[in-house]
Amino acid sequence: MVQTKSMLKIILYPLSILYGIVVYIRNSLYDSRILKSTDFDIPVISIGNITVGGTGKTPHTEYLIALLKRHAEVVTISRGYKRRTKGFLMVEPGSHVMDVGDEPLQMKKKFPDVTVAVDENRVHGIKRLLREPVQPDVILLDDAFQHRRVNPGINILLIDYNRPIDSDRLLPLGRLRERKYQQRRANVIIYTKCPDEITPIRRRIILKQVNLRPYQSLYFTTMMYGDPVAVFPGESVITPNLHAKQISTILLSGIANPDQFKNYLSSKSNLLDELIYGDHHLYTGKDFKQIADKLEQHKAHDPYILTTEKDAMRLQSEQALPQNVKARLFYIPVTIQFLQSEGKSFDKKIVGYVKDNRSNRKLYTAKNK
Repeated sequence: MVQTKSMLKIILYPLSILYGIVVYIRNSLYDSRILKSTDFDIPVISIGNITVGGTGKTPHTEYLIALLKRHAEVVTISRGYKRRTKGFLMVEPGSHVMDVGDEPLQMKKKFPDVTVAVDENRVHGIKRLLREPVQPDVILLDDAFQHRRVNPGINILLIDYNRPIDSDRLLPLGRLRERKYQQRRANVIIYTKCPDEITPIRRRIILKQVNLRPYQSLYFTTMMYGDPVAVFPGESVITPNLHAKQISTILLSGIANPDQFKNYLSSKSNLLDELIYGDHHLYTGKDFKQIADKLEQHKAHDPYILTTEKDAMRLQSEQALPQNVKARLFYIPVTIQFLQSEGKSFDKKIVGYVKDNRSNRKLYTAKNK
């Protein structure tokens, strides 16, 4: 096994170097303005990461939506990862997950009064949204840290607390999309998936590792799990009470990093088994049989199948799921919480940016009518 890993590293190392050269050239072209970034006279907030998947982008984007919708007309635009369509599309609560992607659909279902759109070309998508009858006051760019064709007013970078980037390598040898020093492009850096408390010493170590610049702010968030929700409400059995701890469960996951979700279920239930697929996995008939077989295998424990909210978006469209699986299939909603009341400072920063720039835009528009 050790020899196999060593051989794999030898094979991937030159590919990682080549990838790094390509990314370096691309960023240099943008930094020197040979490649142009588009500015918009509207508040634009980008949220993304520097690693491949699993940093909690969706719950952080949902936090921003919930925060800003009280103050402004919010629009969210995503590329709609793994969708079968191309170009600009408005997301509706009844949209098919294959047309718009699981994350945009999740956000639209949670916030039906907020405009959610998908477009792999964010510049085109923003221009299209600005032609809508109801003008947005702020645009949230989901998963857009590497999308440098748009110049956001605030660039939020998420880093998984449990997977530090200091010792990581560039793709495909490691998980880094860009080298660590590119975090200089962020105005806000958030360490996600933190424990409930971080010691002062640990904070100082992270501050030293991040090497904050004067224009940057650092925050820490933790994941908060809600009560189970039926994936198929009309066909489900009684909702499990995880606080009772005697519930038996089977984990079903198709996300980038299910470790924290697994740890949560282990702490709250008798976790009998797990079915783990790749990120954004599109479930098939073969998978349905595997799920049904697991349920049958553990039927003596009367288990529930618990999955993530993102997986639920993909599973809800699958009417071919066996009836007994639908009845016992629930998802766990996730929200985020800032540590040590840092949320007040973060909220003030974000809302202040939107209000100030929205006012400037309205003044500019009025003068040029």
